[in-house]
Amino acid sequence: MLDILVYEEKQQAAAGETGPCLEYLLQHKILETLCTLGKAEYPPGMRQQVLQFFSKVLAQVQHPLLHYLNVHRPVQKLLRLGGTVPGSLTEKEEVQFTTVLCSKIQQDPALLTYILEGKKTIGRKASREATAPLREAASVRDKDRPHIKAPDNGTCGAWASSAQLPAETEEPDGAIGESSLITTLIGLCKSKKGRVALKARENLLLLVSVASQAAATYLVQSSPCCPAIIEYLCQLYQSLPSSLDPADIAALEGISWRLPSAPSDEASFPGKEALAAFLGWFDYCDHLITEAHTVVSDALAKAVAEKLFVEILQPQLLHVSEQSVLMSTALLTVMLRQLRSPALLQEAVAFLLGMDQQPAAPEDSPRTLCTHLIRHCDHLSDEISIATLRLFEELLQKPHEHIVRSLILCHLEGRSYVARGSPEPESYEDTLDLEEDPYFTDSFLDSGFQPSVKPPPAPATNPDGKTAVTEIVNSFLCLVPEEAKTSAFLEETGYDTYVHDAYGLFQECSSRVTPWGWPLAPPPLDPHEPERPFFEGPFLQMLFDRMSRILEQPYSLNLQVTSVLSRLALFPHPLIHEYLLDPYTNLAPGCRSLFSVLVRVIGDLMQRIQRVPQFPGKLLLVRRQLMGQVPGEQLDHQTFLQGVVVLEEFCKELAAIAFVKFPPHGPRLHPSKPPEGHV
Repeated sequence: MLDILVYEEKQQAAAGETGPCLEYLLQHKILETLCTLGKAEYPPGMRQQVLQFFSKVLAQVQHPLLHYLNVHRPVQKLLRLGGTVPGSLTEKEEVQFTTVLCSKIQQDPALLTYILEGKKTIGRKASREATAPLREAASVRDKDRPHIKAPDNGTCGAWASSAQLPAETEEPDGAIGESSLITTLIGLCKSKKGRVALKARENLLLLVSVASQAAATYLVQSSPCCPAIIEYLCQLYQSLPSSLDPADIAALEGISWRLPSAPSDEASFPGKEALAAFLGWFDYCDHLITEAHTVVSDALAKAVAEKLFVEILQPQLLHVSEQSVLMSTALLTVMLRQLRSPALLQEAVAFLLGMDQQPAAPEDSPRTLCTHLIRHCDHLSDEISIATLRLFEELLQKPHEHIVRSLILCHLEGRSYVARGSPEPESYEDTLDLEEDPYFTDSFLDSGFQPSVKPPPAPATNPDGKTAVTEIVNSFLCLVPEEAKTSAFLEETGYDTYVHDAYGLFQECSSRVTPWGWPLAPPPLDPHEPERPFFEGPFLQMLFDRMSRILEQPYSLNLQVTSVLSRLALFPHPLIHEYLLDPYTNLAPGCRSLFSVLVRVIGDLMQRIQRVPQFPGKLLLVRRQLMGQVPGEQLDHQTFLQGVVVLEEFCKELAAIAFVKFPPHGPRLHPSKPPEGHV
């Protein structure tokens, strides 16, 4: 039959004409008969043959067939047979059939509403509105084919075009809102056969990316497309074992909807297959949102936010169970790492931070999820603190200005941290106020623990009034006393390495924030403006509090705190640079900056060094242990010694960031080549 139909079409003189063989096929409902035999599997294996025949007829016959009622009905019946039984023997043929239908829809998006309507009953008014374009197209085709007539016996004729939509006919087993093509594709996406699942996902992607506004609106409002996709995402999330290790979640990388990772024996852990399935489908949803029509994209993103983020994740993030908090935080971090679509990123940012632009006050109660998460960063459980800090670090790498503005900039605007009307400090010592600092008493300053290089008599400035970068770099490099430095004794721990790394990170960060149009210099201060109380915001407050305890915290927690602060310091905003990286900023009374916090930590360090016997030797041994050069063994004051090592490296990292952000010849947002050597 297929060969006859294809041959007949090739012999037709005029394109678009229906030959006698095709008319016979349609008028005598041969396709419906084949569909009935396939449904009954009579003889055995008939369904597979019928699916193949339908796929080839629709693909190879160029004449538009899907508008005919006697084609549309058996197509819908076949679709209802597919994707319902997991592991079906006809999965391959089913996905081939849906591929042909999706390619036809791509060629003519107006077909989407026609095919999706399936076996549902809707009102005539809605049907007329949804199918008006199809009727117009059908009327044109009918004028071109006046010789096609309906059979005399009164049955539905072959010429039944889209003017006789099945949506206007009521089938006995019809269900409101059912869409066979969507449900079939979703079912095939769950197939255990990798190629079948991949092809089904590609077909669904093709379906949601149709260019027609009317088709996309119909897909969102009148089909189960979005609910079905998100329901499966939530099912996969809820099927994850509660015993998943957050470290295993964080370590699982490279999951893609095109290449789902199969658990390997070497890196296998309990729940890996379920985790890979969830992350693969989340990546697919993210890709759908990126590629779909705007109407579909926005609807999918809102559905993910509502069903997964708010209804499932938020209660777990606020749960009293530490395991629940740990697992949900780690999963949210991995999801953020995979997230690429702007629409879903917007929903994730609104979920995590809210869209309120007003700065928080110190006495504010934790009304928002963001406030709770910031408190988790200073949790009694170090694991929860580390996991939540990782979440914020991942968030800071996303291309959304509201993240930086909500966490940092809204609190720095107005520059209330700068003293009003006071003269510039005459010397570096005046800036640090060492004499007034309780940690820097005369006994300690005379005890031999001096800064490694005496500070300059006055900070050098550029013509625009900014502190010269060499002064900033030297301030950080000289902050840790010589007695507490060990990097000089080991190779590949110098400042050069940090400069190279900071250059790449800053270049990446600058390209990400360029569209936001940040200024190059901070706004000038009005000396007559009254001073306002300054609050650095809950996020910086938490980071500064954590930083002030760097000598008492576990090594892994210190690494995460300094990593987040480094990410913040990389942002090329003048207020962030002034507040986090300029030691010579004249702070208002009661304010603290990153440098002032570090100065107090150094004061604490100078006191505690005297209480550690054989301090230089133990410190060098701990550094070698951390670098894996010597076997690890428990030492007295080990947490303190590890904190000293992190402090030294963090100061070098901040110096490198300051150098690549504002090299000696002036500020730049896009460095041309990485600097080399020491300052």
